[in-house]
Amino acid sequence: MRLTGAKTKREAIVTALTDFNQRKRMAALTRHFGKSNTFMTHAELMKMRQMD
Repeated sequence: MRLTGAKTKREAIVTALTDFNQRKRMAALTRHFGKSNTFMTHAELMKMRQMD
């Protein structure tokens, strides 16, 4: 409760679970980062922007 600034135990637990779930989702997302051939490189993005 001290670290989260929560006023109740329930609020502290909800905050901790929310943070835990967000970290798990981010970890899952980073495992997939860079594994797709559809992502554009920075150079490709800049070239595409100059065409407009």
